[in-house]
Amino acid sequence: MRRDDRAVTDAARIREIIAACDCCRLGFCDGGRAYIVPLDFGFVEREGRYTFYFHGASEGRKIDLVRKTGWAAFEMDTGHELIRGPMACNHSARYQCVMGGGPVRLLERREEKEAGLRAIMARLTGRDQWEFDPAALEKTQVLCLEAEELTCKVRA
Repeated sequence: MRRDDRAVTDAARIREIIAACDCCRLGFCDGGRAYIVPLDFGFVEREGRYTFYFHGASEGRKIDLVRKTGWAAFEMDTGHELIRGPMACNHSARYQCVMGGGPVRLLERREEKEAGLRAIMARLTGRDQWEFDPAALEKTQVLCLEAEELTCKVRA
């Protein structure tokens, strides 16, 4: 990170920023080109290590790239606000962002898929006790990304 003065290292603050984000963008390398997809997400934090969960259809480009590469970068941000200046180049922006990367895989076992979906629902609704229709669960693909790299940056 170029601007160390904007780095966030406090675990509670990082978790707070992640929880405030509406969307997580997964980035893949596809034949030398970037492919980025915005997704709803859930997360679990254990001892400062983050596991992110995503869901979607069982086929498509994203699923193909998970199978092919097994790695994804991610980015999420929140708290956007324009800082006005007297001239165009004096304008700036406030923001909070989290970025990183790690191995990503498709969850196969029912218990793993349910745990991932519960994490997503907990972030979206504040409630983590859910039952899932077995037929819908069978058709839903759940992705799990174990963040090996994670940085957090705030421009206040």
